[in-house]
Amino acid sequence: MTGESVVRAEGLGKLYRIARSGGPEGRSFAEGARRLLRASNWSRGREGFWALRDVSFDVRQGEILGIVGANGAGKSTLLKILARITDPTEGCAEIRGRLGSLLEVGTGFHPELTGRDNVMLNGAILGMRRSEIARRFDEIVEFSGIERFIDVPVKFYSSGMYVRLAFSIAAHLDPDVLVVDEVLAVGDIDFQRKCLGRIDEVAHTGRTIIFVSHNLATVSALCSRAILIEKGRLVAEGSVRSVLERYVASTVAHTGTSLRERLDRRGSGRVRFTGVRAGGPSGALVVGEDAEFWLDYDADAPSDLANVMVGVAVYGGMGEPIFVCSSRVSGQDFEAAPSEGAFCCSIPRLPLLPGHYTLNVYAEVNGLLADWIENAYAFDVVEGDFFGSGQLPPDSHGSLIVNHSWSVAPATPVEVATGQANG
Repeated sequence: MTGESVVRAEGLGKLYRIARSGGPEGRSFAEGARRLLRASNWSRGREGFWALRDVSFDVRQGEILGIVGANGAGKSTLLKILARITDPTEGCAEIRGRLGSLLEVGTGFHPELTGRDNVMLNGAILGMRRSEIARRFDEIVEFSGIERFIDVPVKFYSSGMYVRLAFSIAAHLDPDVLVVDEVLAVGDIDFQRKCLGRIDEVAHTGRTIIFVSHNLATVSALCSRAILIEKGRLVAEGSVRSVLERYVASTVAHTGTSLRERLDRRGSGRVRFTGVRAGGPSGALVVGEDAEFWLDYDADAPSDLANVMVGVAVYGGMGEPIFVCSSRVSGQDFEAAPSEGAFCCSIPRLPLLPGHYTLNVYAEVNGLLADWIENAYAFDVVEGDFFGSGQLPPDSHGSLIVNHSWSVAPATPVEVATGQANG
């Protein structure tokens, strides 16, 4: 059966109705009739929002398919259809064999039950047999790292403990096809490494994996083929490299849109970014020169702002995260800020190698997310003599330059006598 198609999607589409405000709760019979008539028009596309439209592809046994696209492109909707969480409005999807999904981990957890009880309950919901759960129980608990609390009701768990246990259960399914949606972002760094290792382990057993992630470096390392979804449609399919290059090109083009016009943002709108400017002493962003990033903004009220946190996240040419600069991390949150102005992030001796980068921007007011825009700004860094040595650092080892120095010391007589000087 190796190489045979185990997942087939043909003309998949999903139409969602967009709720509209309608005044009082009481409705007339005529209004109800009009609503019913409008509902009958959904499938003909006269009203509603197509989250997915005319998507077709095959996945062969043992293949690891990566799905990439911007937020709201329809990736998660596609996986929910494949996982039978939601039905398509049109088209069909066929899956041969047992399906496992790492989508909304923790669905079905009961807060009054202990972690032990929820392992049994959630495992059954995910399709595991009782004997299979019992056989894998110790492995599941050890992987989660919460052995001490397994007999405590999960209502007392922290959010991190809750997600760790939920992921551990889902990760120990034994499916023929596994669908994964951005779950590698759960927990701390060590647990994320365990998650990625578990996915890689499943991949090397010859099982089929459909994997969604915004981390393009992970997609590149893990997947054997990729597809790109834009505005609900499949626009590219093929090698991972070719699809990721097209996706990166589309996100870079998106950065040319005025931030005032960007609709793909999150937050309350208490603060809204209106533009980004960057430069250094020579105007350009140069390796080793001081750099400044100016984030223009305005507020939704004329009064001054209080308790503001602002930050930027820098990503490389393949969407890999490079570093974050945050007023919270640096201990410089703003107790007060004018209702309109610009936040400035100063970076001494810019440590980026020459290349193309993108910037995410975000802000909080009183602890609540006010604005968050991905790929808000694209910029290039040009060559520069970081150390003043006349030598340019190689560009084949990542994206950062680490400030450093070297020294040498003679071996002591004891080291010479014991051979320690030579290792």
